[in-house]
Amino acid sequence: MAANNDLSENVEDYLETILELQTKKTVARSKDIAEKMDIKRGSVTGMLKKLAKKNFINYEPYGYVTLTPEGKKIAVEIERRHIFLKDFFFRILEVDEETADNTACRMEHAMNKQTFTKFKKFVKKIDTCPHCDIKPALSQGLLKK
Repeated sequence: MAANNDLSENVEDYLETILELQTKKTVARSKDIAEKMDIKRGSVTGMLKKLAKKNFINYEPYGYVTLTPEGKKIAVEIERRHIFLKDFFFRILEVDEETADNTACRMEHAMNKQTFTKFKKFVKKIDTCPHCDIKPALSQGLLKK
């Protein structure tokens, strides 16, 4: 089940990738998306057409790709889940950063909104426990997306 309930993991991965590229380079190109996701450009083109039909992206063949406000909203939510989950695995469970990142990438799509909200509350309890000395890895600059 996708984080947004009706979106596939694949769609979410595209939106998250476009957000990352757009943040770094202002816009994304299909070539950059294919390279980042390690897939063929033809596959990217097909998905970009689908995402444009759903109004998640602005896309013209051979042009730049940018997220629409709706696409950006979804991508930001997925990115936040990823960062939060990675932080949990890395900081609390003390999993190495690469494994934490890979696991977070898979779980960010599977956890529904209600479960994720409860998970965040649980982690907040751990973080505020007076008997725990766990420091947020993000605030220490230990995690990078």
